[in-house]
Parts: sequence; structure tokens; C-alpha cells
Amino acid sequence: MRTEILQLASELAGRSEAFALATVVRREPPSSARVGDSAVVTPDGEFHGWLGGSCTRPTVIREALAALADEKPRLIGIVRDPDSISHTRPGLTVFPMACHSGGSVEIYIEPLLPARRLLIFGVSPTARALARLAAVLGYRVEAVDPEASETLFPDAGRLVTSDESVEPPGSAQDASRCFAVVATLGQRDEEAAWTASRLMPAYVGVVASRKRFGQMRETLAARGATQEQLDRIANPAGLDIGAETPEEIALSILAEITRRVRAEGPRQESDRRPGRGSAPPAPATRTEQAPAPAATVATARESGPGAGPASPAPVTRTEQDPFPPAAAPETARDPVCDMSVAVAAASHQADVGGRTYYFCCAHCREQFLAEPQKYAAAAAPEG
Repeated sequence: MRTEILQLASELAGRSEAFALATVVRREPPSSARVGDSAVVTPDGEFHGWLGGSCTRPTVIREALAALADEKPRLIGIVRDPDSISHTRPGLTVFPMACHSGGSVEIYIEPLLPARRLLIFGVSPTARALARLAAVLGYRVEAVDPEASETLFPDAGRLVTSDESVEPPGSAQDASRCFAVVATLGQRDEEAAWTASRLMPAYVGVVASRKRFGQMRETLAARGATQEQLDRIANPAGLDIGAETPEEIALSILAEITRRVRAEGPRQESDRRPGRGSAPPAPATRTEQAPAPAATVATARESGPGAGPASPAPVTRTEQDPFPPAAAPETARDPVCDMSVAVAAASHQADVGGRTYYFCCAHCREQFLAEPQKYAAAAAPEG
């Protein structure tokens, strides 16, 4: 069984699909689980494997879905008497064991998510340096440009030679792990920025001077970009580390993306580099002038003649179709054993009196159907 589970996990990872791997790390008899038993839970609540019977399955599915949502592993214990260990085992979250046979089991749940995706628009030296460094950091790099090739981007996992071929994120979570950088530097600037912003990724950075980006904003607004889309674009792209070379600029951009990924909350206005947001910065006096930001230097060294405006290439999603926020999985209380059950993954349910009830196992369902009036009041949804 374990070999089959590991093979399934390998196949899902190979297809860049998210899943959670649950493994038994401790057990006490008479639990039928064994240390090392494992299971895979997919985002749709499908359960594959063995963790000691049906009584543990609803809790594992619910916690696995939560782990996939917040991208954090967790250690859970399913025990007969939760109060006996909750105060002496830091880091362990305990839940009641519904099976009358008793025993206990501790399970480590690890969310395994696809590598973060980085879309790089352009074939400039900065774009190529960014692809090299991003690959080292484990990003799935996609080079987007009509001239993109294996010679220019040997580290890219995918070459996209037309904007309409860029695949939009498939879900809110996919969007939160997708980042885009426009490093066209005078070639297709507006077209690339238009495509990138309409994908609604977690980050859009534009490598350009403030003056050039101001022109781009005007063009994008004229083409129908919303204020929200424009305000989401970071310019100059990257943290202000005094970068000058393409490699240093690439480092500053990935540092900014990394900070956003690792941040516990939304970035404060004080964290933003000058020149971002809807309002242009106030002119500085001679004594207030600072060295040109990294993106400005890059533009001066690499930019070519600007291309004229062209009709934007269509993408699947539009600014009118943003991703809704990810919702926590809905749960319901098993009216018989009082266990919390993930509604989307519940395989045991019954419709009585115009209402649907959910159960952790077939035994609880049968017990409920024998005396529905006795248990019905305890089955209110949890949210």
C-alpha cells in the first residue's frame, strides 16, 4: 500500500498538482493503524490510502484541506480523551476518536504544492538573468516572448511565443503562487504589461524608468485597465539595493517576490519603493536626489526603440473575472458521534425531513436512521 501511495504522490507532483500527504507517526492499541501508514488527500477531498479505518478519515480529510489552504503542515492526534494530552504536547492538535474500539493515532499532514510560477516577459539581459536565478530558487519559469528560445532561456521550463498562449491561473491558490515580471525594456512594453496584469497574479513587476512607466500607465488605462490593475503593478520592480547589472536587478526582483511570499500580512505603505501606486512621486530637490533605482539603470543600458501601440492579445480571464478568495472547507457535525465532517468529502449522508445530515462512517449513519429524532438536533452546520 505504501508503495502505491508514494507512486500516486509522485504522479501528482509530476503533473504539478497539489495534494497533502498524511503519515502515521505514532499509535496506541487497539488502533489498527501502523506507524508509517500513509494516505494522499487531493484538493477535492479524495482520500487514497489507509490510516487505520473510517473513524480517522473525516478528521484527516478536513485537516488536509485546511493544510492545503494555509500551506502549513500540522501534527494531529485522534484520541479517546483529548484533555489527557492537550496540555503536555505542544505542537499537537487533538481531536476526539469516534470509534468505540478506542486507541489513538498521531498523524503528520504535509501540504505539497506545485513550485511557484514565474512568468518573464521579454528577452532582455535582465529577463534572461531573472530566468537563471529563478530556476535556482525552484520557480517554474515560463519565458513569454515571440523570440523566446532554448538558446536564450535554457533554464525555462516552458517557452511561450505568443501572449494568447499564456495559461491563466486555474484557481485562487494558483494565482497566489503566480508572479509576473515585464522586462521587455522598450519592446512590446504595453502589450506585455496588459497581458500580465489581466492574469491577476500575486505580483506584477515592470522593469522600466518611472517616466516610461508613466507612459505605459496612460496607454494601459486608455485600453481599459482598471485602477486596481494599475495599482497592483510594482514599478520600479525589485527592492532598492542599488542594483546596476542585469544579475543584480534580477536578484532585487526575486528578493521582493520572496519578501511578499514570506510576509505574514499585507505590505505596509512604508515598505513600498518610491514611485509605486496611483500618484506620481513629488519632484525631489537637488539635495534630495538619490541614485537611480535599479530598474531605471537597466532601462538606460538595455532599452531599445519603443514599439508603437498595438491591440492587446486576448487572454482567457479578464479584469472583470478576478478570483474569489479561497474559502475554508464547509464542515458539519456528525449527530451520532459528534465528529466534525468535511461536507465536500463526506461519503455517508442521509436526507431526513428536507435536511441533509453527514456522518463519519456507515455505522453512524445506520444508527441515525434508526432513531432520527434522537440525533437530529445535534447536526447544525459548523460553517
